[in-house]
Amino acid sequence: MKLYRVAALLWRYFYLVKRELGKLTEIFYWPAMDVVIWGFVSVYLNQTTSGFPFFASLFLSGMILWSIFNNTSKSISVSLLDDIWSRNLPNLFASPLRPSEFLAATLFLGLIKIVATLLTASFVAMLFYSFNLFTLGISLWAFFSNLVIFGWSIGIITSALILRYGTKVEDFAWSMPWLFTPLAAVWYPVSILPDTVKEIAFIFPVSHVFEGMRGAILHKTFLWNEFVWALGLNLVYIVIAVVFFYRMYIVVKEKGLLTRQS
Repeated sequence: MKLYRVAALLWRYFYLVKRELGKLTEIFYWPAMDVVIWGFVSVYLNQTTSGFPFFASLFLSGMILWSIFNNTSKSISVSLLDDIWSRNLPNLFASPLRPSEFLAATLFLGLIKIVATLLTASFVAMLFYSFNLFTLGISLWAFFSNLVIFGWSIGIITSALILRYGTKVEDFAWSMPWLFTPLAAVWYPVSILPDTVKEIAFIFPVSHVFEGMRGAILHKTFLWNEFVWALGLNLVYIVIAVVFFYRMYIVVKEKGLLTRQS
């Protein structure tokens, strides 16, 4: 892997943002609006729901972290779609660029976006609702990291499908993260799910992440079992995602599909 090629892809994106400032809305505007709107909903419900003083904190933290997972996954696959829409994908892979360098650049770019999203959403939550997500300390960063890794895995798998089938499956870039919403138990505990669904939910790292975050808010404790499960599952999923991407890349090269993606 050549780091200068990775850096070149990153610089290319930054130049693109200078020409299309609308791309910044997914980093700053939409996360901020989500926190503002759903924050008011959580405050209202908190005022009308007696005996549950942590409702607003649970709702806001879930909203912020779900935005992070959604944007992590989406940023990877949408970066690939940008090259397909501009008919630039054949030019990229006709160059000495390797798939590992392409993935490294998109993952690092996604990380930059997500850190900016986290800071923006946290600032808005603190400004409007006096909710400081960073008081969670090590729990926040431990489970945030697991959320990003799983977002990477879903983004890579989605990108592999788009690479293989082109714009026919481009909607996966936006819909794939939402497939996990019922199972992730973002705003409710996994325990309320039906037994069969509960067993399915626990094979995905996101359910362990949000269970861990609820434990940090409600009980002020770091749930090691949820962290270990999330990390172990993430290692499995990220390996599967990378292998799947390479397999799809080989198929696309062999079938000469790079020039027929649009």
